[in-house]
Amino acid sequence: MAKLGPVRFLAGLAGLAGLVSALAVAAPASADEPRGVAEPILFSEPAEITQVADAVDGDDPFDLLLTAGLVQTWKTAQIRRETSITQDGLSSGGFTSRALNVAEYTESTSRLNTRADIGLYKDLALVLRLPIILSNDRELASVKGSGAMQTVTLAGAPGEQLFSLPFKSPTRSGIEYLAVGLDVGILNQARDYTKPTWVFGAEGRFDVAEPMRACKESTQGLNLNSQQQKCANPSDVNRDGVADKPAVANAVPLEGSFAGGRAPGVSRGTTGLEVHTYLSKRVKYIEPYGGFTALFEFANDSSEYGASRNLKGVLVNHPPLQGSMIVGINVIPWEARGDFQRLTFDFRSTGTYVSEGRDYTELFDALGSSDAPSLRNPNFAGYMANPAFPGTSPDPSIIDPNSTKVYSEGLSDTQQYAEMKLTSQFTWQPGQYVKFNLGGGLKLTQSHLITYDQACATGQSNTVAEAGPCRSQSGGAFTASGVPNPHFRRVIDDPGSRFLVDGSHSFDAWLNVVLML
Repeated sequence: MAKLGPVRFLAGLAGLAGLVSALAVAAPASADEPRGVAEPILFSEPAEITQVADAVDGDDPFDLLLTAGLVQTWKTAQIRRETSITQDGLSSGGFTSRALNVAEYTESTSRLNTRADIGLYKDLALVLRLPIILSNDRELASVKGSGAMQTVTLAGAPGEQLFSLPFKSPTRSGIEYLAVGLDVGILNQARDYTKPTWVFGAEGRFDVAEPMRACKESTQGLNLNSQQQKCANPSDVNRDGVADKPAVANAVPLEGSFAGGRAPGVSRGTTGLEVHTYLSKRVKYIEPYGGFTALFEFANDSSEYGASRNLKGVLVNHPPLQGSMIVGINVIPWEARGDFQRLTFDFRSTGTYVSEGRDYTELFDALGSSDAPSLRNPNFAGYMANPAFPGTSPDPSIIDPNSTKVYSEGLSDTQQYAEMKLTSQFTWQPGQYVKFNLGGGLKLTQSHLITYDQACATGQSNTVAEAGPCRSQSGGAFTASGVPNPHFRRVIDDPGSRFLVDGSHSFDAWLNVVLML
């Protein structure tokens, strides 16, 4: 996707949404025009997006919609890195380029979506969803000769290589999350044809499975003289199943359940709150619609977020926030209400803004399972006054060995970016109690940095003794300029060494079966 500013990107969609809404609200007379003799009586049910199960509604005392669907997703992306190498196509004149090819990322996900919509009252429904990931496979492969240049493209500290290509993650499977929500229709065109159908809803997403852990399928690039773990604990510096406890003579082996280590996990390790509102208006055989959604995620202490997210100096300690705007049109070429039969085609575009946040990126497994000392060794969360200053040492601040150790677990700070998704869906309802949805979608993701952290939290006050590297010197006097960020890793977060995702796109295909009881 072109480097499109998120504000301009969403502003364009906002204009389109306004046009659709204006057409929908301005056309009530068309719905009330006299019906021709050959015209069928139209369904009262709105488009799929604004449909709400209800109860105690005339001769329909109860609604129950049960949905089971299979979704397949294929994703590809180019992983690049900043570089100052003077070479055609990279950089010249001392400028930093983002064109260094690192790897091609591929991901394939098979997901079973299960859903129950239970009518509670008129235009009020309880919604239960349980997405189950049947398989999730991720892989990094060399691209355009990058495999022969791994010592350059994947360089860490002097003499280090962060990971090796090809890189394959273990197959993940399990429950993605449990969602419990409510949908309410505050307006319903079937009750008043002069009004559109307008739905508000919210759902909580609860983590009920093992959170994702950084793993590698192969032991390529590891020290094979020790008992290497596929899914080592972040504090397992040597990746041999033993915790990093240098003060203890006989360290205790770490517990786990996957090949001597931890399970790779499948959930995001967060509790989410999703809110949405959709509006549609049926005009003869078309139904334009639009809406907004927002997703807020809160990290769970049991996940990789929990160990260090509340430490002083951490700049980004939360998952990204997401806001989406949806516009679309539902086309109904044929329906026969007396036989409960209908064919519809749905065409939709969704624009999403994803804020800066700490996330599971395309390099989550590769960086989190790295055996490079610059990533495996811990950062210390605190600094203290140097007892030798101003005597024999010019450094007023040194690492506090008693402060919290912060390990690299694979999560990284990601730059904000925008996504655009285009989908189409065909719905066939052959009778009163069942319907089928067949659809597909293409999503394009804006290029963005995926290792984006900063060395110092400049907005936090500190003393010179605790400032560590976040200080300046004028003459012989030192001034604190911020608080050291314990998540910062110079080999991947320093400008000139950062990784980014470019040319990312994914394709979805799905088939749903809905029982209407």
